[in-house]
Amino acid sequence: MDPAILGQLITLVILILSIVLHEVAHGYAANWLGDPTARLAGRLSVNPIRHIDPLGSVIIPAILFLTGAHFLFGWAKPVPYNPYNLRNQKWGESIVAAAGPLTNLLLAFIFAMLIRSAFTLGLSASLVEMLGYIVFINILLAVFNSIPFPPLDGSKVIVPFLPFGLQIKYRALTVYMERLGLIALFLCVFIFMQIFWTPFSNIVWGLFHILVGS
Repeated sequence: MDPAILGQLITLVILILSIVLHEVAHGYAANWLGDPTARLAGRLSVNPIRHIDPLGSVIIPAILFLTGAHFLFGWAKPVPYNPYNLRNQKWGESIVAAAGPLTNLLLAFIFAMLIRSAFTLGLSASLVEMLGYIVFINILLAVFNSIPFPPLDGSKVIVPFLPFGLQIKYRALTVYMERLGLIALFLCVFIFMQIFWTPFSNIVWGLFHILVGS
């Protein structure tokens, strides 16, 4: 198999698994805070099949892969939770939202430490390259989802830090964007790619080099 195609396939698999763990983390955080919705729905499983969204996990990544796009993008089915069941009503939603990006950062850290220990562990160059994919993709997912704009996780993390009046307006914006569904998501991605890609990529690569020590 062509090394470039193999690399893209590996990247695709890593992307899907990283997104799944991101969503599972939301469910575990909600369950820990008293909401069993995700657990009762069977969404605390790491089995990718339980989390695959036909459009976001299969069709969109496949189109990007087959067209030779320079990046891969996708999402899993959001893990359901009921914010009114959370014990901590002030910080609960923020904790649940932050669990996803923090999990991606933890994964990035763990695999970055393996890269740093590659010589000691006797890891091959090809394995180190794959570990690099894992680190980069998880940093990318963590930073992108931390952007404080609906429907991304950062939009829920930031709410408790806002003045009450601004919280009301921001929640109204979040509800509006959620009603738009995929339109809001693609709008967010388009604006992001057109305006913020350069500073965003600088942050991602900066964190990558800090973690792997290169």
